[in-house]
Amino acid sequence: MLTTLREVANDARKNQYAVPAFDCVGDIMVRTILDTAERLQSPVILMCLEHNLREPKGFVYLAEYIKAVAPFYNIPIVLHLDHAMDVDLVQEAIRYGFTSVMIDGSSLPFADNVALTRQVTDLARPHGISVEAELGHVGGNELGGAYGTESKLTEPHQVAEFVERTGVDALAVSIGTAHGVYTAEPNLNVERMQEINQASPVPLVLHGGSGTPDAQVQAVVKHGISKVNLYADCRIAMAKGVKRAAAEMTRIDPLPEEMFLPIKQELEQTVEHKIRMLGSLGRA
Repeated sequence: MLTTLREVANDARKNQYAVPAFDCVGDIMVRTILDTAERLQSPVILMCLEHNLREPKGFVYLAEYIKAVAPFYNIPIVLHLDHAMDVDLVQEAIRYGFTSVMIDGSSLPFADNVALTRQVTDLARPHGISVEAELGHVGGNELGGAYGTESKLTEPHQVAEFVERTGVDALAVSIGTAHGVYTAEPNLNVERMQEINQASPVPLVLHGGSGTPDAQVQAVVKHGISKVNLYADCRIAMAKGVKRAAAEMTRIDPLPEEMFLPIKQELEQTVEHKIRMLGSLGRA
């Protein structure tokens, strides 16, 4: 069943767990993630990226597909626009029935980030749509290969003012993660996370969750992280499945379900691990 980020993130913050948020593309990812989450009775956030939505009929094959299948699952499902950089994309997402949007003004000066985010909350609120924004900046290179920047840690003293002036429902913070695949193990700033949590009236979001050691993620979940974004780990799992499928196929005309099975199995293992690690098991 479709719900909002506001609902699942507030419960997660109250009960000190985090909801897994997976960027997804196509049937294999959507179906495997939802089937696994339902089996484990975990709320889940399905996220869509701009470069996938901008493909021919991208909104149809992602948003419309997810909206069509969500009522058949007995778990909370959030349909979330990930990392929108402009208002036009947000408006299109609203038209397609997204229940949550993220506007990313994190590379802008503070006042400009506030103004852009406030514009989005004013658009989304009448539709009951939740809004996530980012303060500080999580760098890296993930979003379609065109998003390579340096990270800038979130300043705790700016948090309360930003939330009050923008009216956001959730706030993504920068505490040492990066998008994409790490070249060295990250070291999350748990002390800063505690300061941010004390200042924030809304649930907090960790971007760049893939590749971050479980113990570090669990440490910041204890201090207000209520949504963890995951993508690279899913891609790595699916690539492993592709290699398995190629090695295991003995026929020149295998059935599609045979070809896709190793991919789904590897992805399922990763999704289950994230659900258990974040403490969302049985929280649906």
